[in-house]
Amino acid sequence: MSHSGWRGYESRPAWWPESEPFPPPRRASSRMQRRFYRRMALVFAAVMGLVIVGAFTVFWAVAGALGFARTEGQPFFTDHPGGLPFFVVPLVFIVIIVALGRTFRSVTTPVGDLIEAAGRLEAGSYDARVPERGPREMRSLAHAFNAMAARLDANESQRKQLLADVTHELRNPLTIMQGNVEALLDGVHPADTAHIAPLLEETKVLARLIDDLRTLSLAESGALALHREPVDIASIARDVVTAFADQAHRRDVALGSSGSGATVADADPLRVREVIVNLVANALRYTPPAGSVAIEVRGTGESVEVAVRDTGSGVAPGAVEGIFDRFSRSTDSPGAGLGLAIAKGLVEAHGGMIRAYSAPGQGTRIVFTLPAANN
Repeated sequence: MSHSGWRGYESRPAWWPESEPFPPPRRASSRMQRRFYRRMALVFAAVMGLVIVGAFTVFWAVAGALGFARTEGQPFFTDHPGGLPFFVVPLVFIVIIVALGRTFRSVTTPVGDLIEAAGRLEAGSYDARVPERGPREMRSLAHAFNAMAARLDANESQRKQLLADVTHELRNPLTIMQGNVEALLDGVHPADTAHIAPLLEETKVLARLIDDLRTLSLAESGALALHREPVDIASIARDVVTAFADQAHRRDVALGSSGSGATVADADPLRVREVIVNLVANALRYTPPAGSVAIEVRGTGESVEVAVRDTGSGVAPGAVEGIFDRFSRSTDSPGAGLGLAIAKGLVEAHGGMIRAYSAPGQGTRIVFTLPAANN
């Protein structure tokens, strides 16, 4: 391939725009590098000239002050005891040239690496990295560049994964709807309530998925509008218990809430209710019959802590940190895997924190905090 940054792709990727050539044309980074090196060479030559003239002048003055003056008819630089050895001045100049050359090289080489890597990054090669070498300042700059490139690479990977996940989640209800509509049009199924009602349910699934994606996107981008007011979180917990009472009864799961201390938070009541609803729905989904789900609200003075605890099968230790990721779900889950990700985004939009504690066979406890109303 013509570009080292695209060596991972043997042909045009599926996501690459058809209107753009692949691989992308080489940027001017190499030309910029050569131009930079030429300019640095000119600067180096000019500095060297000034240094040589200045060093010779200083050396002459110091030598004269120390009594190394030449006598009548006696060269200044000589092996005579009253003069200087003839090789001193060339040696001094060589030392100065070597020192300046090393200094310039220690700066120009890392800068050239940065120019080349920046060109690759601009072309879309997010694996561009630069060696961290040279003076401390240049190493710091290279480290910052590598961190930026790594973050861009991670964001690009997440974008591709999100696109694939959204496409997968949208395909399922659309496939069901398409099959049912074709069956109705072909006369395979009669156009009655029994066959049209599932179509309506699938449209609701699509609408809910789109709403969830929009909420998650706004929360992660910091553009989510919150209508804050003093709100009693314990009261919201009781309302959620009432809303899920029938579902918990059908599953033979005990559902309840409790509160202690000052449970009034400075928060958006609708968004807080959405967080608790997502956590309770997730807990009920994984709690077996005869189990229990509890909402515990506790005021700590500076914040209000809410815990949703269940007696389900729990989560493996290595998977606890990932349960708040988008589309993270078990294979038997009917949801899209956005509930906990939305809960995390909404809590962090309030300035709070959310954590999960779980162990296989010991259930799961998810705790989040909200700022108290008096803060």
